[in-house]
Amino acid sequence: MDDHQTQDLVKELVHRLLPAAESGGGGGGGRDAGGALRFAHRILSSRLAPAVLPDEHALAESIKRRLAASGRPDDALAFADLHSKLSARSRPASLWPLLYLLDSLSSRRRAAAAASCLPNLPTAAPPRNAASGAAAGAGGRPGARAHGAPPGGVVLVSKDPNIREIALREYTELVLDDMEVSEAALVRDVLYACQGIDGRYVRYDKAGDAYDLPDGVRVPRSTRTLVRKLCELGWLFRKVRGFISDNISRSPSDAATEVGTVAQAFCSALQEELSDYYKLLAVLESYSLNPIPTPGSDSGVSGNYLSLRRLAVWLAEPAVRMRLMAVLVDGCRGLRGGAMAGAIHGHAQHGDPMFQEFMGRLLRRVCSPLFEMVHSWVLEGELEDVFAEFFIVGQPVKAESLWREGYLIQSDMLPSFISPVLAQRILRTGKSINFLRVCCDDNGWADAAAEAAAYVGTTTSRGGLGYGETDALEALVVEAAKRIDRHLMDVIHKRYQFKDHCLAIKRYLLLGQGDFVQYLMDVVGPELSEPANRISSFQLAGLLETAIRASNAQYDDRDILDRIKVKMMDHGDGDRGWDVFSLEYDARVPLDTVFTASVMKIYLKVFNFLWKLKRVDHSLTGVWKTMKPNCIVSSPFYKEGISIRAQFVSVLRKCQVLFNEMNHFVTNFQYYIMFEVLEISWARFSDEMDAAKDLDDLLLAHDKYLNSILEKALLGERSHGLLRNLFELFDIILQFRSHADRWFERIYELQLRGKGKPKSKSKESGSWLDGGRKAMIQLAGELFRKMGEDLDSIAKDYTASLDAFITQLPMQQHVDLKFLLFRLDFTEYYSRVSSSK
Repeated sequence: MDDHQTQDLVKELVHRLLPAAESGGGGGGGRDAGGALRFAHRILSSRLAPAVLPDEHALAESIKRRLAASGRPDDALAFADLHSKLSARSRPASLWPLLYLLDSLSSRRRAAAAASCLPNLPTAAPPRNAASGAAAGAGGRPGARAHGAPPGGVVLVSKDPNIREIALREYTELVLDDMEVSEAALVRDVLYACQGIDGRYVRYDKAGDAYDLPDGVRVPRSTRTLVRKLCELGWLFRKVRGFISDNISRSPSDAATEVGTVAQAFCSALQEELSDYYKLLAVLESYSLNPIPTPGSDSGVSGNYLSLRRLAVWLAEPAVRMRLMAVLVDGCRGLRGGAMAGAIHGHAQHGDPMFQEFMGRLLRRVCSPLFEMVHSWVLEGELEDVFAEFFIVGQPVKAESLWREGYLIQSDMLPSFISPVLAQRILRTGKSINFLRVCCDDNGWADAAAEAAAYVGTTTSRGGLGYGETDALEALVVEAAKRIDRHLMDVIHKRYQFKDHCLAIKRYLLLGQGDFVQYLMDVVGPELSEPANRISSFQLAGLLETAIRASNAQYDDRDILDRIKVKMMDHGDGDRGWDVFSLEYDARVPLDTVFTASVMKIYLKVFNFLWKLKRVDHSLTGVWKTMKPNCIVSSPFYKEGISIRAQFVSVLRKCQVLFNEMNHFVTNFQYYIMFEVLEISWARFSDEMDAAKDLDDLLLAHDKYLNSILEKALLGERSHGLLRNLFELFDIILQFRSHADRWFERIYELQLRGKGKPKSKSKESGSWLDGGRKAMIQLAGELFRKMGEDLDSIAKDYTASLDAFITQLPMQQHVDLKFLLFRLDFTEYYSRVSSSK
């Protein structure tokens, strides 16, 4: 198809679409047709494109549905048939442009038909020239329509530029007639409101908490709405300025309690943003002095005038920033320090680049004091927190509690951009410096801090870190912590010999030095058998020194031996020296950080338990010395007649059997405590002690060491019942020792009474004294009978207590206690005896 055919088709389409009155009229109709034809050619040759997706099938289906819905199913079928035929002939070209054009023309025609059905309405202030010409052509009748005007009283503005300009000027005059206040005055008042100042018309309403025009001022509704929208910026400005005034304009005493450095930095950053805002308002005020041009006014008026709509465009971006500042101000009320920085950081997580740039600039100013505190704490150990803003707080404590209680983390002051793990590292690094400075009297940490700062590329002076440099901060903290903790461990182990002191406590308080314990038992035993209120601690201290000098303990370091002291616990009526005697170890600074008062109480608890176990073992040793075979064979009762000899041997056999049972239990239990508990726990603690990288690791390893001893030695919370049965066994064994001493003392007295020097010379020395041999045998028989009854009673009690103890062992959760059961009952003798009952 050539261009001539296309032009003919467009011309024919234009003539068909024009109304019959216009296309078939005179010259006027021809002129309209010619203008319409030129307009059609201009549209077809333009590059304008509709704002819809070119989908031919969807558009065809839409047209068919519209035809069917309007009661024209035949036309819908005809359209579908024609569309399919035309599509087949025009392929591969698309029919979507043609269908879109026809559909648009049909929609316009339907809209015109709908408008003709409306009742005649009065014209909305038609332009004077156009309206008068139309009225003259219609005979001047009211409500008459001009020729060619659309029905329904709708006025069409002419496309003639002159006529359109006249119409706009008259429209402006009508709008100005409806306004009591000029737009320039409203612009000026809005600018005043944006600075928090009441204008002539726009004023702050306290009841409504907003800037608004009074109801008596007559302005169009759209203008009033626009003024309210623009004055929102003034309301936000008042909120931000009020926050700054409340936090800066204070007396020195109030500032010390309410405002901190972070809040001051926040107010300073807000003030800087307001300074840029003031500069913008100054420019806008200069623009507001230029007159606002009206349609038809002199074209020489400057283009830098300011109308309400132009002001809305100018204030769009400042309003966004001011709204964000107001949100931050509301979120930060009542907060300070790290909590305030964390609250501001929470609003920085935004995808808008403008938001990110604004919040980054603000947070760099706000977080500057906080990062200076971190820098000072990590590299100098100084806690410069006058206003309690830092997430680390210090409190006055004794030197022994400096590490555990001197410095703590305030979780409510920890900003969200610092993780809890990093906060713990920061806390430990500063604590290490203060511990070295205060407790160890060491200044080597300064070199370690300088090396760490140089390694990460910063200095020990203030500054160098800021918001957004969390990786650099973490690198500095990690490196400083590693170097300072390494120096602290060297000081603890080499200068203060921590491991040697731990070994000394194990040897003397946990009774690991066997020869020392044996000598101590021997020398203090007679004294401790006395009532507690008669025992002198000074005398016991001398006996302790004697035991040290008599054992291999004398070769230990004198500083360690001087720390071992005798301690007498509180005692009441009836307590013996065994019940109140104990040893203590004097752990001085800085070792008292590990060996605190509570830790030493645990050591005292373990010592008392081990001391009682050693006393029981020592008591059984004493029984064995009394009952050893050479003492028994040398006894006169062993050489007497069959009856008394049988009684004597029977009682001794019972005593020996009971002794063997008790000795078996005590020996195996003592082996379990000394090797399975103390030695294995010490081996693990020694490995963890050597692997500790900081003081927290060392404290944790020592706590695990003590807890392991308590749990495995039946001193934990879950072993109270088992420990009570164990102490009952100990008491029965001590009772057996007491009875045995009394029995054999009685036997020895009988021997002395029956065998001694005569009062007068006799032929046979060593003969029986007065009373005869028969009376002495009778006394011995009575003694052996009483001994047998007492042994039976003690054996019965011991068996019951031992059975209760062994029965509870399998129910214990610790696996080592189950191995203790195997050691005590490896032949399953007690299990069979218990099951037979």
